[in-house]
Amino acid sequence: MREKEAFIDRVDRLAGITAVTLIGLGIIQIILGETISKSVALTANGVDCIGDGFVSGVVFLGLKVFRKPADQKFHYGYYKMENLASIVAAIVMIILAAYIGFRSYNQLIHPHDVELPILGAIVASIAAIIALALGFYKYSKGKGSNMGSVKLEAFNTIKDGVASGLTVIALVLASIGFVIADAIVGFIIAGIIVTIGFASIKEASYMLIDACNGECIDRSYVIKRLAEENENVESAHIVRLRQSGPVYQGELEIKVNCDLTIKEFNKVKRNIIKKVQGAFPEVEKLTVTVSEKEC
Repeated sequence: MREKEAFIDRVDRLAGITAVTLIGLGIIQIILGETISKSVALTANGVDCIGDGFVSGVVFLGLKVFRKPADQKFHYGYYKMENLASIVAAIVMIILAAYIGFRSYNQLIHPHDVELPILGAIVASIAAIIALALGFYKYSKGKGSNMGSVKLEAFNTIKDGVASGLTVIALVLASIGFVIADAIVGFIIAGIIVTIGFASIKEASYMLIDACNGECIDRSYVIKRLAEENENVESAHIVRLRQSGPVYQGELEIKVNCDLTIKEFNKVKRNIIKKVQGAFPEVEKLTVTVSEKEC
């Protein structure tokens, strides 16, 4: 539990730092792109930076709420606030992608020269280095986590670094007369944002409606097998799992010998829960019952 709290403190702090850093870099790029450089790609990357900074801010707030203990209103805790934070962040990303696509279309139809492209490329390079460094660091620290918003935030920061790198390429090409590269990179940035955004909404929505797919189904099969390894368990009939943020809660129905005493059954139950949580520490609670059709 202490390790989990320390991990959440760490990613929470990183999300806050990332939010401030990316928003600052975004504002600089938008001002430069709109007033001096007249570059759609630089402006788009600035908007993308601010959007990614907002995403990190949403995750930062989501993690603050997520750690609140269960109460009379939220009996199962605030874990799903983390999933909701992922959806809000993804929607913001898609809205920004639409704006970037619109600006890129105008540049493609009515192209204009990019002023001081090398200056813009230098600013975008700095943004790329900072974003990639933050993104890969957060990914390495949180890759073992089941928290969707933390994964989204890490990938989103990496994506911002990639977008900044593409902006550098566009500005370098614009400096040698290939102005259309400015619009093309704008479209690419918009496409990357939309792809990540819709994937994030899909995953978080599944969790909010208690759908069990992918890794959840795999865990169900393993839990069933672990239960059946117990010599007093004849078979495991039903395994229900629901994911809330980074944790799972579940129900397991088993068939046991009808002569088993309550004391012996409780021992079997404790053994199963211990084995399951040893294999899957993220399974916070597992309710083990005897099938109603048995005994």
